[in-house]
Amino acid sequence: MKIDRIFAHRVELPLHETTYKWSGGKSVTVFDSTIVGVETDTGLVGYGEVCPLGPFYLPAYADGVRAGLRELGPHLLGKDPRELTKMNYLMDAALKGHPYVKSGIDIACWDILGQFAQMPVCELLGGRYGADVHLYRAISQETPELMAAKVAGYRAEGYRRFQLKVGGDPDVDIARIRAVSAKLQPGDRLVADANTGWIQHEAVRVARAVQDIDVYIEQPCLTYEECLAVRRQCPHPFVLDENIDDLGILLRARADLAMDVVNLKISKLGGLTKIRQARDLCVSMGIGMTLEDSWGGDIATAAIAHLAHSTPTPFLFSTTDFNSYVTVSTAEGAPQRVNGRMAASTAPGLGIRPRPEVLGPRVLEIA
Repeated sequence: MKIDRIFAHRVELPLHETTYKWSGGKSVTVFDSTIVGVETDTGLVGYGEVCPLGPFYLPAYADGVRAGLRELGPHLLGKDPRELTKMNYLMDAALKGHPYVKSGIDIACWDILGQFAQMPVCELLGGRYGADVHLYRAISQETPELMAAKVAGYRAEGYRRFQLKVGGDPDVDIARIRAVSAKLQPGDRLVADANTGWIQHEAVRVARAVQDIDVYIEQPCLTYEECLAVRRQCPHPFVLDENIDDLGILLRARADLAMDVVNLKISKLGGLTKIRQARDLCVSMGIGMTLEDSWGGDIATAAIAHLAHSTPTPFLFSTTDFNSYVTVSTAEGAPQRVNGRMAASTAPGLGIRPRPEVLGPRVLEIA
């Protein structure tokens, strides 16, 4: 089996809540997503999706995905997409860095492998654990009262994990955490995610001010060193996200006891092949994980579901269903939320069927 063609579609994903806000005044109303297709000489076609949150969040941006594919794609024609380790080696040799560019291709190759083997991707990634997986809901940064009301509403829909967007004025953030905490019940989990928005002394102050509350503190500061300093003064379980972008920093963080949970994103690490390596390493080291991506629609959600569902249950802290946040459906067969949980498809590959009328014309084609 050989790759005959690599192509891509650009799809806009508006939000049900119209705007998503987080630290530093950052916000998005419409996400720019790239749907990547890999076509083989056997007729099998695999799909992946890459949807950066924006260049102000991570060093990744939507036009960069498509520009990178134009550079990388010609090097992969004629290669066997089922040879995942070899494919990643070839991509890394042809394009240094830019893991998010490679992610969509890697996901599409897993989709092809699953279709060829007549197995769901989650089974190829290690096996299916349980009937479904916990979802978290990200709560966009608003007033304490509005955020508490949203948590109460999502809790009524079945969610039991909440990622509260903080990282603003410390006094307001303390009020946000307290207001939301008052809406929770035993068994719920609350994460205060600053998305690098506090400076070190602010993070320490917030953590101490809410030390009586059952809350996880996520990525309080910009640098790893700042986060580690806060961690050493923080009474709460601690999550790292933005700083963890390869196996080297993951191992360093484990050696420094810098976290209790790590947030791993598929496109930040370069696809399912590499995030699987990080996932399995975390399991061996006893570290809990939130497994997700930066954003996306149905295809990204399908990839997330297969990764999460193939993770041993005690180590999966949470995952997410980005397709429930957006108003556009790009594929049939994608996972759907049921009472705050979702399950990976049992169909071969990712188990999705793209909607051509939604994807529209191809914006690039390499053959």
